[in-house]
Amino acid sequence: MPLLLWLTLGGGTLPAADARAQDIAIADVSYPGLPKRAASADGFVPTGWVLEAQASGDLNQDGMDDLALVIRQKSPANVIPNSEGLGEDPFDTNPRILAVAFREKSGTDYALQLEDHALIPRRTNPVAEDPFDKDDGIAIRRGSMQVRLRWFLSAGGWETFTAAYTFRHRHGRFELIGYDRDELHRGSGATKAVSINYLTGKVKVTTGNIQDDATKVRQKNLPRRRDLLIGDIGNGLQFDPDR
Repeated sequence: MPLLLWLTLGGGTLPAADARAQDIAIADVSYPGLPKRAASADGFVPTGWVLEAQASGDLNQDGMDDLALVIRQKSPANVIPNSEGLGEDPFDTNPRILAVAFREKSGTDYALQLEDHALIPRRTNPVAEDPFDKDDGIAIRRGSMQVRLRWFLSAGGWETFTAAYTFRHRHGRFELIGYDRDELHRGSGATKAVSINYLTGKVKVTTGNIQDDATKVRQKNLPRRRDLLIGDIGNGLQFDPDR
């Protein structure tokens, strides 16, 4: 299997964190409520926060482009010195908010539809790469919103993966319709890709190794079918589709 880890979709259970993360005290934060209505993406950004990434596209099938936003706090208090340990120094633990706003029929304003603090997790481990990439971490494609995360340790672990969640606005809520995971064990070269279509209940699992092109594909049905909302996912690096 070719090494497509950073170019393909993925997601899954978070590996054990490096012990150095336990030595860093990370203060709690208070999340501000976002404005319920604004004329632009910048209008949803609270004081002390910045618009880190955005995507536009029609999410509610009304013919008008909506907004998917990732808003990040910019507080010096959440940038922690880490000169005594491994990993990033200083270590930026500022949290993010995922938000969605629909274009109103008037065409002048957007109305807030979603505000989530958990799917894009706050950083707690300085040897773990930032899970969100502002260049490709959020997108709107074919009427659905996709959020992509990644896991990579510079020390203390061999497993690396990407995780992608695809949500569609149905029945007045954001439902998970797709979940994809691509993982690599950097020691053995073993690869595993999991793709779940929650609309059909189909699961595809592909295993292999980067040392050759041979792969094994298994297909199965989800053991149980239930609607999963974005609020049911929690930390996007820790989601377990079998739970």
